Amino acid sequence: MPEGGGLAVRRSSLRQQIADALRDEVLTGRLQAGRHFTVKEIAELYGVSATPVREALVDLAAQGLLEVEQHRGFQVRRFTAADFRSLTDARAFVVEAAFRHMAEHGMGDLPADAIASVRRRAEAAARAARSGVLDVLIGCDLRFWRELAAIGGNPHICEFLDRIRAQTWIYAVPHLRALTDLAGVCWCDHVALVDAVAARDTDTARQLTREYHAHNRALIEKLAPTRP
Repeated sequence: MPEGGGLAVRRSSLRQQIADALRDEVLTGRLQAGRHFTVKEIAELYGVSATPVREALVDLAAQGLLEVEQHRGFQVRRFTAADFRSLTDARAFVVEAAFRHMAEHGMGDLPADAIASVRRRAEAAARAARSGVLDVLIGCDLRFWRELAAIGGNPHICEFLDRIRAQTWIYAVPHLRALTDLAGVCWCDHVALVDAVAARDTDTARQLTREYHAHNRALIEKLAPTRP
């Protein structure tokens, strides 16, 4: 968590800004699974009132990142190996179904500006994966998949997949940080996937997403083969 008198937060949209800041702390593992904290603690850290902090924490709990502890505050949610397997299974199932639907009914309109934006996200995520900069990779990877899913036009699927990916990152990050060198360890074919979608090549896109799921699943299970 931030040190030394808290983080300067603008008075506008405090709820969202605090939620975004804490979400980043959780996703990168700086606010570790199982960590307990209170509304008062976070409010003092950021130098704001309790109300927007409580609202932000409730939002993060609704996303499945925090757990509410009655009369105690909040705790960063702990995910188990079984959770990780079920989350990645759910993610793969929904993505596969989405591409199957696209193959049968077409992808619809693919705005050039949306494809260009996703490609920029893809390039940034791939660079971070190849260089092994985990904090950068997490943010770039989540933004990449969020924008790519948004092209499909179904906000509910997009929101569901974003939530699942955030939760799988929370489980994966501590195991990845145990490695001394992450360069080239994580999946980095983001650009190839964008190119396949832009070309409306659903077969290649489906294959690449299968490789993404298989790579991530095998990597984390290798790093944590006996952990619950």
